Amino acid sequence: MKIALYVLLGLVVFVLVSFYILGKKSQNGSAPGLADNKLAECSSKPNCVSSEARTPDAKKVAPFKASQWDALKGAVKANGGVITNEQENYFSAEFSSSIFKFVDDFEARRNDEFVHVRSASRVGYSDRGVNKKRIEVLRNAIS
Repeated sequence: MKIALYVLLGLVVFVLVSFYILGKKSQNGSAPGLADNKLAECSSKPNCVSSEARTPDAKKVAPFKASQWDALKGAVKANGGVITNEQENYFSAEFSSSIFKFVDDFEARRNDEFVHVRSASRVGYSDRGVNKKRIEVLRNAIS
């Protein structure tokens, strides 16, 4: 019984240390930025959503209206995002989780009609739907 308890405790410590290390790792880096005036494509991992045309349906979110550009920036800040790069028709922001400080990158690019968005985790495989929920929170904040 004692051995099982030690094994379980060791496993819990291992998982917590692993999450701590991943959280630290995610704090290095930056948003991918624009490529050919488009937001970067999501990887094959289920930890990213985007409104760009070439995004698979499972990762697709609707774009915002171009007229919502300034309101979107305000909503990002009001919901804990820190803007890290701001240009005339592009901005990126970082969102950090509360416990392990995992960093997610949020990006927006504006054209004449829409604001296309992308939100993705920097590390890990799954985000458990956090990035999709973030887009909906931002959408509700400016509606």
